[in-house]
Amino acid sequence: MNDEAYNPAGVSSGLAAERRVERAVFETDRHRLVGDVTLPQAGYQRRFSDLLNRTDFDFIPLTNVEITFHADGGSVNRPFVALNKSHVRLCYEIDE
Repeated sequence: MNDEAYNPAGVSSGLAAERRVERAVFETDRHRLVGDVTLPQAGYQRRFSDLLNRTDFDFIPLTNVEITFHADGGSVNRPFVALNKSHVRLCYEIDE
């Protein structure tokens, strides 16, 4: 499929330049997830806390995710995870 032909939202090709990626840690009862969250570069919804407080969706999209299991300390890597916000007990950005 031609990327230029399919653009239902009319999103500009410069979208990547309008976004930034932040590394963050999310703790649930059973897992520790370390992954990348994508946020706007500036303006509306640009803060990490805005991502958590949005009420229009229940899942946080994460990329390049390392999931560590609290039970045995084992871990797996996944290119994408949709994390249900109701399972998050603690989260923070990683200062790099």
